[in-house]
Amino acid sequence: MIIDGVRSPRGKGKATGGLHGIHPQEVLAQVLNALIEQSGVAVEDVEDVVIGNGDPSGDHANDIGRLAALAAGWPVTVPGVTLNRFCGSGQQAIMFAAMGIRSGWQDVVVAGGVESMSRYPGGVATPTAAGNGHLLEIYPLVPQGISADLIATREGFTRADVDAFAARSQDLTAIAQAAGRHKRSIVPILDAEGNVAIDHDEHPRAGTTVDSLASLSPSFARQGSKVRDGGLTYDQMCSQVYPEVTAVDHVHHAGNSSGVVDGASAVLVTSDDYAKTHGLNARARITSVAVAGADPVIMLTAPGPASEAVLAKAGMSVSDIDLWEINEAFAAVPLKVIKDLKIDEDRVNVNGGGIALGHPIGATGPMLFQTVLDELERRGLSTGLITMCTGGGMATATVIERI
Repeated sequence: MIIDGVRSPRGKGKATGGLHGIHPQEVLAQVLNALIEQSGVAVEDVEDVVIGNGDPSGDHANDIGRLAALAAGWPVTVPGVTLNRFCGSGQQAIMFAAMGIRSGWQDVVVAGGVESMSRYPGGVATPTAAGNGHLLEIYPLVPQGISADLIATREGFTRADVDAFAARSQDLTAIAQAAGRHKRSIVPILDAEGNVAIDHDEHPRAGTTVDSLASLSPSFARQGSKVRDGGLTYDQMCSQVYPEVTAVDHVHHAGNSSGVVDGASAVLVTSDDYAKTHGLNARARITSVAVAGADPVIMLTAPGPASEAVLAKAGMSVSDIDLWEINEAFAAVPLKVIKDLKIDEDRVNVNGGGIALGHPIGATGPMLFQTVLDELERRGLSTGLITMCTGGGMATATVIERI
């Protein structure tokens, strides 16, 4: 059962962003405390804090799940663990929490994620084979942006297609912000002096149009033409795996890719018995969960198979889902899922997505749960499906049912 969820605003992932000056442990600690206060659950009852994080180094190192719980002033008896499934880390945290409760071994788990991308040591890194030359011989891994362009090339998505989807994300986000649709889940984050550092999502650019996006140069064309250690460019490595692709059409740029931002989020998950015994009004139940793998070179195509798997486990079909949250890592990703599963686009990311709002890696998954649940309640609908592509050619997927 999902009792409640809260998140920080998404701060711009740069030194001028509203969250940059606050340690990510402290951002997450404030979110954890807000969740406990809002839900009314006794913090002593929390059996674990499961936190997703995409880059557990630097300020995020040494099990930020445990350290943030300590920073929040929670009892030392409340443990914490941090996990990494790349971009799907926060969603995986909720799925692991659900598994622990479904097994009967736990009753109360806080699951969430955190990422202060502006505080990454050395800047935003691209997942690689971690120096394993043998793995690169088997799978000529390329950066995610080039993988996104490879998807667009193979699917025939043009620059106009991906820019139109990006403009849609900005338009829907602007409408949602004006109507206050994100406020239900957002809690302001305070600085060390107790002043409000940020109380709204900073990344959206209202007024973005297809024409304004057309002026941006492709972000990954130069990178794609760079010769690697093996004597091939990244684009040529793509053609090795997909011989039908004689040239990668580089269509993605900063305006149609997910924004670099900071943020934290958390969801309270309990057993049905605990909720009933303690008089808690659950907002939703987790119906089914699934993960899927796909080719790690094209990397970002697994949300379709993961969605099909989670629907099969739930005994449901695409038409049974009222609202979809397909993470907008790059515009080509949701476009491919919509195309392959024949989803009505009017049911996808109806309040905007990561292109407009930003994608704080480990924190994004729980944020998507909150976004879709808030909207299900607003519209009086029932079912939502959340799916995310991840590095390494994987995806996470979850079906929830509003109560």
